[in-house]
Amino acid sequence: MSKIQYSSLHKQKGITLTGLILSLAVIIVLAMVAMKVVPTVIEYNSITKAMNSSKNAGSTPREIQIAFDKQREVGYFDAVTGKDLVIVKNNDGGFDLNFSYSKKIPLVGPASILMEYSGTTAKNGVVVQKAAKAD
Repeated sequence: MSKIQYSSLHKQKGITLTGLILSLAVIIVLAMVAMKVVPTVIEYNSITKAMNSSKNAGSTPREIQIAFDKQREVGYFDAVTGKDLVIVKNNDGGFDLNFSYSKKIPLVGPASILMEYSGTTAKNGVVVQKAAKAD
């Protein structure tokens, strides 16, 4: 073997087959988790939009619940209904809406992810009055 061939073999760089397989395994696991988590995040965004749009849709808690349920039908989500909303009368004479729920996402075997979501229309996320009762 000549000196030129020997030095060119030691200067080669790249990834080994083992490194490639491990890298692909990590990427596949992350992609699988993302494919299961992303739909719940999209559902949460739909619920938040429906809550914000139905906040001023009624003058009573029941009217707000009905408006939210109509938005729920359009938004194709089922994690929260109008009855699940906590409707609180605020100091401005209007209402603040709150919700919270959790989603358990099964992964493999006994492994799962628990996602806890909550949202409010209150300023600074602070609720200051007692809940108003629905009719």
